[in-house]
Amino acid sequence: MKRAVLFDLDGTLVHSLPDIAAAMNRSLSAYGLPMHPEEDYKFMVGDGVINLARRAVGQRQDCFAQVLSAYRADYALHSRVNTRPYPGIPELLEKLRARGVFPCVFSNKDQGDVENVLHHYFPGFPFSAVRGRREGTPIKPDPAGALLIAEELGLSPQAFLYVGDSGTDMRCGAAAGMDTVGVLWGFRPREELTAAGARYLAASPDEILDLIQA
Repeated sequence: MKRAVLFDLDGTLVHSLPDIAAAMNRSLSAYGLPMHPEEDYKFMVGDGVINLARRAVGQRQDCFAQVLSAYRADYALHSRVNTRPYPGIPELLEKLRARGVFPCVFSNKDQGDVENVLHHYFPGFPFSAVRGRREGTPIKPDPAGALLIAEELGLSPQAFLYVGDSGTDMRCGAAAGMDTVGVLWGFRPREELTAAGARYLAASPDEILDLIQA
């Protein structure tokens, strides 16, 4: 039985794409740059805000720093407008705690944004560890942050399920020595998850409960 579950945030616990896309499009528009359809952001997110901004500005890398700054300010104010937990996620978290399993969050989002979203959508829920992007620690797929969470909880990586919706997550979890679960309700397709070596695929949150016992 696994002792802990390490969750990605965007595309795994919450459907945050509408707020991310809206904040970035407002930031692009402020500098006269073309905006993108919300669906396109599924393939821009997942590798941190710096990479998101670089992808969004496209050929206009001369505007990168301004758009990044504008996005960070905008998203800090508007990260909780149309974002929603995926169906079944709040119940899954409660069931994990009831079974004595430690629910953790590891995201490439900035630390403050991670905390804002979690506090709003899962108020009072006692996550065992929460780690976003922090200075001095490389972002995913580097496993350093995941290993720091394991160390913080005093658990071996083998005691974790790593649950995410992207190839970046699958590579990070595997590099950390954790069993990986690719969720099929997130931003990226099944083919990306399997190509990145997902050990398991989950079509619903309840399937993760079954994998805890595997």
